[in-house]
Amino acid sequence: MARSVLYMWMSLDGYIAGPDDDVGQALGRGGNRLHASLGYDGTDETVGVRPPGPSGEVFDELMATKAVLVGRRTFDHAGGYEGDHHDGVPIFVPTRGEPPAPASELVTYVTDGIESAMRQAKAAAGDGDVLVHGAEFTQELLRAGLLDEIELGLAHVLLGGGRRLFGELAAQVELELTRLLEGPDVTYMRFRVKR
Repeated sequence: MARSVLYMWMSLDGYIAGPDDDVGQALGRGGNRLHASLGYDGTDETVGVRPPGPSGEVFDELMATKAVLVGRRTFDHAGGYEGDHHDGVPIFVPTRGEPPAPASELVTYVTDGIESAMRQAKAAAGDGDVLVHGAEFTQELLRAGLLDEIELGLAHVLLGGGRRLFGELAAQVELELTRLLEGPDVTYMRFRVKR
């Protein structure tokens, strides 16, 4: 059965984007540093290139996911992934109101709630995992008990400001550490969300 897994890179002070994140500057000022362990320098040439070491292991897992479930804000800030997040997997975007025209045949806007979006993404993933993206969206999934695992890449940097991953959850969430990988500029921690 498919699992929903948040893959997120974050600074030691809890930010997943620097200040002023917006369309065209999805990671905010200084936020590209969070993905340096992946070899990403903010240019198209570095997207999708496998990095060495522990980052490569996590990259392989992320790229093996069979569906993407992403919050609308993150989807818009990332330019809709130009219609294809990775390898032609389906992308599900929960949205309120009238959805825009899909960026490609891979994109499905889901208007009947996050539970439906998760069901659709897991059905599409089959025996693979669902990659989850988005800070506020992650908080919604945690509150609803819909997120199965969290893979955090903790970048060895303090951004000092920006967008926080967990914000105000308003409820305690118990996690079980299932893996720890250490790289020279990032520490990966994988957690199972206890229910």
